[in-house]
Amino acid sequence: MAVWDKISLCSFLLLVAGAVDPSVNYSLPVCAVRSSTVTLPCTFTPVRKIIRVVWCQNHLICHGATPSVYDSDSKTNNPFDTRYKYLGDKTGNCTLQISNLQKRDEATFRFRMEADDAEGHWTEKSGVNVTVVDGSPMKITSSSEREVREGQSVTLLCTSICTFHQLQVTWFRGDHPLPESGPALRLSPLTAEDSGNYTCGLKANQRTRSVAYELQVAAADGGGGVTLLIVGVLFGVLLAVCALILVVCIIKRKRAAAERTVGGQVGQKLPDSIYSDILLPAEHGGGGRRQETSQAVEELSYASVQFKHKKQARPVEEAEDAIIYSSVATRG
Repeated sequence: MAVWDKISLCSFLLLVAGAVDPSVNYSLPVCAVRSSTVTLPCTFTPVRKIIRVVWCQNHLICHGATPSVYDSDSKTNNPFDTRYKYLGDKTGNCTLQISNLQKRDEATFRFRMEADDAEGHWTEKSGVNVTVVDGSPMKITSSSEREVREGQSVTLLCTSICTFHQLQVTWFRGDHPLPESGPALRLSPLTAEDSGNYTCGLKANQRTRSVAYELQVAAADGGGGVTLLIVGVLFGVLLAVCALILVVCIIKRKRAAAERTVGGQVGQKLPDSIYSDILLPAEHGGGGRRQETSQAVEELSYASVQFKHKKQARPVEEAEDAIIYSSVATRG
C-alpha cells in the first residue's frame, strides 16, 4: 500500500505542476495591407507575479538583450518606434497593436512574460505570423443587394486580399469624405440622400482607394406608387378610347335611322303624286269623259305596276276590269 501511495502522490504532483504552467494564446496568422493598422490579440496565464512583458520579432525566446518591439522595462524598450502599442497588462492580456504597418513588419512575433521568480518566466514559441502586402486597391462589399429601400439598413465593408483586425480607412460618397473610419460603414435608416457612389481607401495610403460602389435606395413601397400611377393612366386612356368608340357607334346608328326615315317618307309620297295626277283631268268638260276614263285606266295600270304585291295582284286586276267595263257601258 505504501508503494501505491507514493506513486499516486507523485502523479498528483505532476498533474498539479502541469496545470499551473504558464501559457500564452495567440491569434491566428494575420495578413495586412501596408500602411494599415493591425491588432494581434493575445492572452496569457501567469503562475507568479509578472513584473515584465516583452514582444520581440523573429526570436524564439525574447530574453536578455534580444531586440524587441515592445518592452515594459523602460531601460530596454525602444522609445523611438512608437508604431508598436501594447494594449494589454501584466495580469492576462498581452494584445499588441501595430500602426502604419511596413514591409519590415512581415515576421513572427512572440510574447514573453517574466515573473518575480525565474520559474515564472515563459515565452510561447509558436508566435503570430504577420504577412504584409503592398497597397493594392481595396474592394467594397455589401450586406445586401445594390438596390435597397428607404427605411432599411445596409453595411458596406472595405476589404482587401488580407484578413485584418483593425483597418483605418477613409470613406467617400462621391468626392466628399465621410466621418467613419472603420472597415465597416453602416447606413441606417436609409433615405434617398444615401444613394450614390461610395469608395474607401487606407488613411495612410490613398493609392488603395477602391473602385466606386453604386448604392441605389428605392422608395419605401418598392416603386409601387409609380406602378399604380402608370396603371391608372393606362386605364384612363383605355376608358377614353372605349367612350369615343361608343359615341361614334351611337352617331352612326342615329344617321342610319334618319336615312331610313327619310327614305320611307319619299316612298309614301309617290302614290299621292300619282293619284293626284289621276284627278287633274276632272277640270275638263263632260265631252271628255271617255278620254278621262281612258287616262284614268292607264294611270291606274301604271300605279298597279309601281305598287305591285303578290297579295294585291288579283284585286288590282278586278278593279281595272271594273273601270274598263264602266267606261264601255257609258258609251251609249
